[in-house]
Amino acid sequence: MPPFHNVAAYLPPGAGLLAVGVVCEVFGAPPAALPRFDFALCTDRPGPVPTDLGAPLTVEHGLDRIAEADLVLALPWTDFRTPPPPAALDALRAAHERGALVAAHCVGTFALAAAGLLDGRRATTHWRFADLLAARHPATTVDPDALYVDEGSVVTGAGAAAGLDLCLHLVRREYGAAAANALARELVAPPHRDGGQAQYLAAPVPDDGDDDRLTEVLAWAREHLDRPLPVAELARRALMSRRSFARRFTAATGTTPHAWLLGLRLARAEELLETTDLPVEDVARRSGFGSAAVLREQFVRRRGVPPRNYRRTFTRAEPAPTGA
Repeated sequence: MPPFHNVAAYLPPGAGLLAVGVVCEVFGAPPAALPRFDFALCTDRPGPVPTDLGAPLTVEHGLDRIAEADLVLALPWTDFRTPPPPAALDALRAAHERGALVAAHCVGTFALAAAGLLDGRRATTHWRFADLLAARHPATTVDPDALYVDEGSVVTGAGAAAGLDLCLHLVRREYGAAAANALARELVAPPHRDGGQAQYLAAPVPDDGDDDRLTEVLAWAREHLDRPLPVAELARRALMSRRSFARRFTAATGTTPHAWLLGLRLARAEELLETTDLPVEDVARRSGFGSAAVLREQFVRRRGVPPRNYRRTFTRAEPAPTGA
C-alpha cells in the first residue's frame, strides 16, 4: 500500500492540547522533505470542543472526515474512563476495517481499546494508566514500559511527549529515515527513539562531572559509528568502570549500550540506503556493521526486509547494483 497521505485526528471533548499541537505540527505543516498531508481535526459534532486546559478549540469536521483518512489518530482526552460515543467507536472500527492505519498515544489508546481494535494485540499507554487499561481490556497485552508498540495496522504510544515519538515512528515507517530525520530537525527533536526504550527513568543521572562525560561520549559515539565501539572503550572515554558506565548509561537512556548503538546504526544505514547509491557493502561499513552479510541479517531481523528491498521502497532513483 502507498504511504498515508490523508490524515484525520479525532478530538473528543476534553482533548489534550499538547497532543493537538504535536499532530498539527507534524502533519499540518511538514518540512519540504515530506509531502503536504491532507490533514484535518475532527470531532463528534463540529464546533467548539472543550480542551484539557479549558479553552475551547473550534473544529470544523465531524466524524465523516474519518471515513476519508489513510491515517486516523485518536487523541487523548480528560474523561478517558468513559468511552467515546458509539458513533465515534463505529467510525474508528470502520476506518480500520477498510485498511486505514489507526494510532493513538497516552490515554487515547482507551478509545482504540473501547472500539475493540486492541483485542489480541500488544499495546501501550501512559505508564500510570497501564494497569487500568489491562484490567478493563484483558484481551489486550499491555506493555507499560514501551514508548510505542507497532502492531502493523494499529500503533499505540506512551504518554505526553511520546506522542511525538509515535508520529516520528509513523513517518519513518511509511516515508523512510531521511524524511523522519528532516522532520525531527525541523522540530528540534531526537530523530529516533526505539519503541522498546523505557517510558521514564526511575534513577536519573546525577548532575555532576560524570554526567557531562557521559553526554560527551554519546555524542562522540554518534560521530564514529563506522568503527567498533565496545563498551570497554566507551567506559574508558567516560573515565568509568564498565559496570558504572553500563549503569549510568541505562539510567540516562533507558536502554543498554548495545541496543542504543544498534538502533543508531540501523538508522544510519537506512538514511544511506535512501539518500545515496552506495553499494550495500559500503553502507554496512559506514554504519558500523562491518559487512553486507551482517547488515542484511540485522535489517531482516529488525526491519523485516533486506537492505535492497528497503532501498527500492524509499528511493525514487535507481540505486547502483549492490549484490545484497
